[in-house]
Amino acid sequence: MPNYRKTPEAVARLTPEQYRVTQQSGTEAPGTGELLDNHEPGIYVDIVSGEPLFASSDKFESGCGWPSFTKPIEPANVNELKDATHGIIRTEVRSAAGDSHLGHVFDDGPPDRGGLRYCINSASLRFIHRDDMEAEGYGAYLDQVEDVR
Repeated sequence: MPNYRKTPEAVARLTPEQYRVTQQSGTEAPGTGELLDNHEPGIYVDIVSGEPLFASSDKFESGCGWPSFTKPIEPANVNELKDATHGIIRTEVRSAAGDSHLGHVFDDGPPDRGGLRYCINSASLRFIHRDDMEAEGYGAYLDQVEDVR
């Protein structure tokens, strides 16, 4: 098993926006994330630790302005915490090993796919294309990625 973890070197490589989102629980402006309109096959991993978080096959267009997923690729890699900021109660989503703020989960996702919407900041993710997954050590997740022709 790979050892996914947060290191000072990984944090130092973050852009100011990635740092603000992942380390300071920030939120990127809606509609601005570089992965919002990504429709390529692959997986999304934590920008800090590299732990696998979401598969392209679970991504859907929610219209909320952030990449949305129906479920994590590995539930153990995602922690859900109560968030009472901004005068409302929400469920924050953080990566387990990297402790990166990812976004929030809501119960207004597609009913036929479990009903959840993981609303995730692009700044907290790194996309790994299906063609590169094996070389980058994520070959075990190829069966969770659609074969787009």
